[in-house]
Amino acid sequence: MLLHEKLKPYRIILASQSPRRQQLLRDAGIDYQLATGYRVDEIYPETLPVETVPAYLSELKSRAYPFPLDDIDILVTADTVVCLQGEIIGKPADRQQAVAILSRLSGNRHTVITGVTLRAARAAHTFSVTSDVFFRCLTTEEIEYYIDRYQPYDKAGAYGIQEWIGYVGIRRIEGSFYNVMGLPIQQLYIKLSEFLADIQGK
Repeated sequence: MLLHEKLKPYRIILASQSPRRQQLLRDAGIDYQLATGYRVDEIYPETLPVETVPAYLSELKSRAYPFPLDDIDILVTADTVVCLQGEIIGKPADRQQAVAILSRLSGNRHTVITGVTLRAARAAHTFSVTSDVFFRCLTTEEIEYYIDRYQPYDKAGAYGIQEWIGYVGIRRIEGSFYNVMGLPIQQLYIKLSEFLADIQGK
């Protein structure tokens, strides 16, 4: 039986305002409801290893969900970070910061890590997926054109791989393309199926 058929008795709740994550779930054939808006301060201990931060934050978002889950509910939360040389690169606050971030990524390899938490009324599971992204050397003109046209201020690392900069600037990736978009949808598909089996006691 296909996953979307197994999920029919359940209500998938996506706690994310990211249009990329919403699109990926839709395109994978997974019906969902968006969680009603709630805010989470995405703060993590400075001593936390970089590779564990996305999982920590996805669990933080899951625990902060303000409503009790019914037996049919499966809550999905996620967090994506961009890491360069062991440093987490966040979302740019303005144009100057976006230019600075992309200038640092230019000609370098960086790592994108997404943590995903699945939570039901009596069970939870968290996993992480890592992808390496290799940018060619970008010109200042290319960086400024992309930022002015696409305004990637809501994106970690100041870029979207599915946009112009990804077409012309990325030499290759090692790992999941969709993870770099913000949701490792193939792994999520597999983990959802396993999670269903767990909560059904199979």
